[in-house]
Amino acid sequence: MHLEIITPEKKIYTGEVDLINLPGSDGSFGVLKDHAALVSTLKKGEIKIVEIDSSEKFFPINGGVIEVNNNNIIVLAE
Repeated sequence: MHLEIITPEKKIYTGEVDLINLPGSDGSFGVLKDHAALVSTLKKGEIKIVEIDSSEKFFPINGGVIEVNNNNIIVLAE
């Protein structure tokens, strides 16, 4: 899956990932390959991504929005 995490200041991540865990407004959730199309709001918390090589990265956010469509994920984060 192709992931982009964008803040008002800059793009903080772009790359291919196997998994992303997010702090959704109604609870945490994860996105795997071939996930159904989705738009959701995010609350303050931490985004965890697992890259293709199984390495993990973490990004703190203060809220935002995620869009998932055809294995493309865009996170607009504060």
